[in-house]
Amino acid sequence: MKKRQEVYDLYWYFASERQNIFWKKVSGEKAPWTSDAILQEYKFCNSYRVNDRVSQYLLKNVIYTEKAYSKEDMIFRIILFKLFNKESTWELLVNHFKDITLSTFDLEKYSKVLENAIKNGIKIYNDAYISCANKVFGYNHKHDNHLALLQKMFLEDNMQNKILKCKSMEEAFCILKSYPLIGNFMAYQLVTDINYSDVVNFREDEFTVAGPGSIRGIRKCFTDKGALNNEDIIKYMYEHQEEEFKRLHLDFKRIGNRPLQLIDCQNIFCELDKYCRVAFPNLKSNRKKIKKKYTPKREIIEYIYPKKWENE
Repeated sequence: MKKRQEVYDLYWYFASERQNIFWKKVSGEKAPWTSDAILQEYKFCNSYRVNDRVSQYLLKNVIYTEKAYSKEDMIFRIILFKLFNKESTWELLVNHFKDITLSTFDLEKYSKVLENAIKNGIKIYNDAYISCANKVFGYNHKHDNHLALLQKMFLEDNMQNKILKCKSMEEAFCILKSYPLIGNFMAYQLVTDINYSDVVNFREDEFTVAGPGSIRGIRKCFTDKGALNNEDIIKYMYEHQEEEFKRLHLDFKRIGNRPLQLIDCQNIFCELDKYCRVAFPNLKSNRKKIKKKYTPKREIIEYIYPKKWENE
């Protein structure tokens, strides 16, 4: 394994500085929260995935609500939300059907609500990452194929019962990945979100999957991976984070006692790829620019975390 040292060190700097920005925002400090011109100008995800806006919405409005849901309904709610990954789409469905459970799910009725939204110029998908779309279930519209996927998963295959019997994150990942429209990246995101709930309790340090953006970041960070694969590299970063922060004299402020998890280390590689497009434009990839500029949000987020983390 051969590191491109300047970029390797940048990985740890980015993780620490992005986390510093997070804490400054939480404490109510006024912008700018960093002297880093790139972090000031462009939008980057948090060092901890759970702190990102959509993850927080998922926790508050889908998982930890005032109403208690069955384990089966909870898995359904999480996957439905994540297929669209957009708060306004979830609220549209909740407002129309009053509740989101397996008993209220009807492909045709859900389709009509979403179709009407599209006709009114409303976007129903989050463009943060592009969910797989093809006509595998025979429908012309993307959302109809995703609704048909939900019907296949939950009403025909009773996939929720299989997930509940899984002993590991990888086992649940493989079940999710076996379905059309669910690739490696999406399956890993879904199983991570299911694991935010109390219906399963998978270890997060045993399994990871490198997404496309993460792979680009790894290529910029390492000139030669040696005998390691992309997932091994992510695990290496997870295992060495404390010593690397110490080596670089970076005061990384954790969430409680929780270090960066594999999913976080994977995501940081993706953000590193973005950062390098400006900081090291000579490191070529199939992405040349950072798409989104940073625009401050007026809303104040009250952060919550999975209840099971309280025992860590």
